[in-house]
Amino acid sequence: MPTNQLPLKDIHLPEAIGWWPPAIGWWLLAVLMPLFIVFLYWLYKRLTRKTAIKTAKKQLASIKQYSVLDNDKKLRELSMLLRRVAISVTSRTEVASLTGRQWLVFLDKSVTGAPFSDGCGQLLTTAPYRNTPPTEPEISQLISLCEDWLNAQTLPAKSKQKS
Repeated sequence: MPTNQLPLKDIHLPEAIGWWPPAIGWWLLAVLMPLFIVFLYWLYKRLTRKTAIKTAKKQLASIKQYSVLDNDKKLRELSMLLRRVAISVTSRTEVASLTGRQWLVFLDKSVTGAPFSDGCGQLLTTAPYRNTPPTEPEISQLISLCEDWLNAQTLPAKSKQKS
């Protein structure tokens, strides 16, 4: 044994890295993930709204041009079309249960005046109880009103609230 032995100490391992505070990547992930989820939800709503309105406009054009349908069937098709679009662009719980006057008032919110509750839009609720079917001019007016209503659905929600 050598007599000149150096007083060396044994190897010391560093302490284990703690979980707090997290690295910058975890902070970024914590902030960006909720933002990404909100963005995806907004994008989904925007795409489904546009798709529903675009499809409804095509269906309205086919109802308008399809001369084989009698006026009662056109009226039923228009009523179903408006209901489907309303459920697609607003919350189902707000729209699905509306009937009669309340339904017409809801439709009036998107257009100027009250053409549904005071005008030709009343056909949607009164025609099934009439003895005579709706006339061709009444159906034409209603189709025009439905076109106006569909066009009003493409406006952003903020501008609809102002009017």
